[in-house]
Amino acid sequence: MLFIDGSWIPAASGRQFQSRNPATGQVLGQVADGGVEDARAAIESARKAFAGWSRLTAHQRSAYLYDAWRLMLERREELARLMTEEQGKPLRMARNEIGYAADFLLWFAEEAKRIYGSSIPSARSDQRFLTMYQPVGVAAAITPWNYPVSMLTRKIAPALAAGCTMVVKPAEQTPLCAVETVKVLEDAGLPAGAVNLVTTSDPVPVATEFLSNGVVRKITFTGSTEVGKHIAERAAGQLKRVSLELGGHAPFIVFSDADPVHAARGAALVKFLNTGQACICPNRIFVHSSIAERFVAELSARVGKLQPGNGLDDGVTVGPLIDEPAVEKMQAQVSDATSKGASVAVGGHRLAEAPFDSGTFFAPTVLTDVTVDMRIYREETFGPIAPVVVFDDDDAVVSMANDTTYGLASYLYTNDLRRAMTVAENLDFGIIGINDINPTSASVPFGGIKESGLGREGAREGLLEYLDQKVVGIAL
Repeated sequence: MLFIDGSWIPAASGRQFQSRNPATGQVLGQVADGGVEDARAAIESARKAFAGWSRLTAHQRSAYLYDAWRLMLERREELARLMTEEQGKPLRMARNEIGYAADFLLWFAEEAKRIYGSSIPSARSDQRFLTMYQPVGVAAAITPWNYPVSMLTRKIAPALAAGCTMVVKPAEQTPLCAVETVKVLEDAGLPAGAVNLVTTSDPVPVATEFLSNGVVRKITFTGSTEVGKHIAERAAGQLKRVSLELGGHAPFIVFSDADPVHAARGAALVKFLNTGQACICPNRIFVHSSIAERFVAELSARVGKLQPGNGLDDGVTVGPLIDEPAVEKMQAQVSDATSKGASVAVGGHRLAEAPFDSGTFFAPTVLTDVTVDMRIYREETFGPIAPVVVFDDDDAVVSMANDTTYGLASYLYTNDLRRAMTVAENLDFGIIGINDINPTSASVPFGGIKESGLGREGAREGLLEYLDQKVVGIAL
């Protein structure tokens, strides 16, 4: 069912589509297959609701978000199990994501009350200046499958806190997670039309309506750089506000003074996060030649102990890839790398035997002897493959790290404070972890530079994405 104007309704066409478990191929359920007519109805619902929602006090909007936060934590286990079934990540990681998703509801419940204006001195004694912030209007969100709940709350929470109303199109791979997330907001008592949900098996017509409909004044998108560029281009026709969180190609640099065992542990944890299906996962692991042997040995040992499987099973640490094309991409990158001289230290193949034969599993993989002419060096992998590149020169490795059109996350391991700060300042990435594999939180801005996106999510900056600033001049 679609959620429009506070009611769960079928698609205008009556069509539905299935959601499947990527670990087993099992059909989990069916949802409404929305189209252009449904998108227009959702946008109109958000338009009508905007007047009332935007006029609520910040404290009133905050109260709804607090209630949603409490409900999400109460439903943590059932939401996590659904996420594991529909998206594939191990249950422990799904529980962590629900906690992270709830963090955004809590953070923006608090930030809603801190939308401050200012007074500015004038050169004239008979004049005063004031600034104020007001909501942009109706916002449309297009969200991904890899973090199917937290990417919803990271967009919905600041929009509601700012006074915007919203229309959401979730990824077609994970519609059930979106339905249950919106039910949390519904049960928190959110007014009809404040948030509307359009699930669809074909995102293009719905997204096109978001982009062409003049009522929508803000587009927020998380997904591929290719699609993000198209959205930015189309949104420019109406000068819609746009925030884009796009692809990444994160470098992970291990300098000669770092502890190779400690660094390898960090690399294994962040590389195989969500089966490598996260935009902040390292895609190029640069290791100084003096410690490369020890680093690769430790990394390979850790990766070899990872347990693929159905995320609901005990002991599983790596789930399936989201679909068949993702597996094909892994196979293609490994084949290209090995044909050009790379070696497979661990894994390197699809897992097709029982109990993996009904799902989309690829063995956790470590590649060594990776060079700049290989596809995996240039392309975002988005899967469980760790490519290791050996370096000798510190300045050269920073240039190699920056040699990409992407600029989202990056990591470096060193015990030299001077080197840490210098390298951090010279890396062309929006997020930098120094001996830290988790430089993210609801309270800090998240986003990239170059072709990794525009704008920021989380923190105060995430709230400003949904606000217009006004200046008021007063003559006395």
